[in-house]
Amino acid sequence: MTATTDTFADAIGGLGDTEWDGLADGRFYSSALWLRQCALDPGSISGGLHVETSGGGRAAIPVAAVTDEPNPPLQWHDLLAARGLPAPEPGGLLVGQRRGYLAHLLTGEGTDRTEAAAAVLDAVRALRSPLHGESKIARVAMYLTTEDVRALRAAGVRTAPVALTTDAWIEIPPGGYHAWLESLSAHRARRIRSEVRKFEKAGYKVEHRTLTESWQDVARLLARSLLRYGRTIDVAATAESFRKQGQLAGSRAEVVLCSRPGEPPVGFCQYYRWGDTVYLRALGLDHDRLASAAEYFNITYYMAARLPGVRWVHAGTETAEGKALRGATLRPLWLLDLSEDSPLAGYGEEIREHNRALLARLRDSSPAISAALEYELWSPYC
Repeated sequence: MTATTDTFADAIGGLGDTEWDGLADGRFYSSALWLRQCALDPGSISGGLHVETSGGGRAAIPVAAVTDEPNPPLQWHDLLAARGLPAPEPGGLLVGQRRGYLAHLLTGEGTDRTEAAAAVLDAVRALRSPLHGESKIARVAMYLTTEDVRALRAAGVRTAPVALTTDAWIEIPPGGYHAWLESLSAHRARRIRSEVRKFEKAGYKVEHRTLTESWQDVARLLARSLLRYGRTIDVAATAESFRKQGQLAGSRAEVVLCSRPGEPPVGFCQYYRWGDTVYLRALGLDHDRLASAAEYFNITYYMAARLPGVRWVHAGTETAEGKALRGATLRPLWLLDLSEDSPLAGYGEEIREHNRALLARLRDSSPAISAALEYELWSPYC
C-alpha cells in the first residue's frame, strides 16, 4: 500500500478535480466541488486521503483535522457520551467531510472494496494531523453507509458501528412529478395535491436563481428561520459564507425563492443538482410572514420533484416522519471509530443494544417511519 504525502495539500489531497471526481463517481458530497466548499469553513484543515491498494487499485476518502469542531452533529465525543457509550477525546481526525452528513469510501473502477478499505484504514491510522503533531488522537469516521461500514469491518476494524441517524431518499420515477404522485398511496397523493393547491391559492411566486444572485436573501431568511428555534447567527458572517460558496460553485449552487408579488421573499431552498439527484442543502422561512400554505414542503420536495431529469431527491437527516409521508426511504448512517486503541473496543453488545433501541424507537414512532425504514441496512449491526 502506498499512501500519498499530500493529504492536506488542499481539500482533495493535491489531485486535480477531474481525477478526484473519477473516484467520487457521482457522489456529490464526496465531489471536489463540495469538498472545496467544506474547506471554506473555519475550524479545521480539510484534506483528501488517496492511496494505492495491494492489488494496484485506487481508493480515497475525505478527511479533516479538527480541534474544536463547532458543528454539534460532528462532535463525536458529545454524541457518544449522550448515548452512554465510551467516547474518544474531542479533536483529532474526522474521516469524512465536515458538511453534508453522508460520507463515502471512494474506489477506482475495478478496485476490490475490501482491499480499498484496508489501504484507507492503514493510511488513516498512519496519517499525521497538521494540527496535532505527534499527539495521540482519535480517528473517527462519521455518517458512513452500511456498505462502507461492512468494507471497513472486513478490512480489520474491530469496533462496532454506532447508529447516528436516518438518511432520507425520495425516488422519482421516470415519469417525473406526476409519476411520483401516482407511486404514492392515494391518501398521500391527495395530501400533497391539497398542499400544492393551498400554496398556489396563497399567491406565492417561485423564482429559481443561483446562490451568487441571492446570497443576501438566503442569509436573512436563514437567520429568521433559526430565530424561531431560539438560535441567533451573525447575519453578515453568514451572508459572506454564502457569497463565497456561490462564487466557488457558480451556476451549480441553485436557490428557489418564494414570495408574494411586490414583497421580499419569505422562504428559500438552496440545492445542488448532481447527475440525476437533487441534494437539498439549506432552507429558511420567515415564519411571521407565512400564509400557513405548506410553504416548507412546496419549496423543498415538491419543487425538487418537478425538476427535469430528476430521479432522486436526497432529503438528508432529521424530520424523518415528514419525509417518510412524502415517499422517502430511511437508511441508517453510522459512526465508526477507526482508532487502533478505540475506547469503544470491547463494547460491541452495548453498541448493538443502543442501535436496536434507536431502530425500535424509530419503528414505533409512526406507521410512516416504520414503513420507510430500510431494515436490511440496519439489521447487520442491530
